[in-house]
Amino acid sequence: MTALDQIKDTVEKNDVVLFMKGTKMMPQCGFSSRVAGILNYIGVDYADVNVLADPEIRQGIKDFSDWPTIPQLYVKGEFVGGCDIVTEMTLSGELDALLTDKGVNFDKAAADKIREANG
Repeated sequence: MTALDQIKDTVEKNDVVLFMKGTKMMPQCGFSSRVAGILNYIGVDYADVNVLADPEIRQGIKDFSDWPTIPQLYVKGEFVGGCDIVTEMTLSGELDALLTDKGVNFDKAAADKIREANG
């Protein structure tokens, strides 16, 4: 199985996947830490893929999405974006709408608290 096959399989089998540097419990870069922090705080159940553990996955995810940076968030097979996009979507409420539309459970009150704290 190639790296791209593995990535496709992971994205298809999990409702929410974060390709990141490190893990959701121990992020290894600030951008990955921010996105994992948002998802953890709002209670999204997601798979984390540590791209530092496999250079082929690290490069493969950039090819898969045609997006040059990590982290990368996928919801129901759809590429959402990286740190800046996820942060903006969280603050604007777009992430709530996307998760709701896709049937992904999350804590709306926690998402509201993020917006209140950053308003």
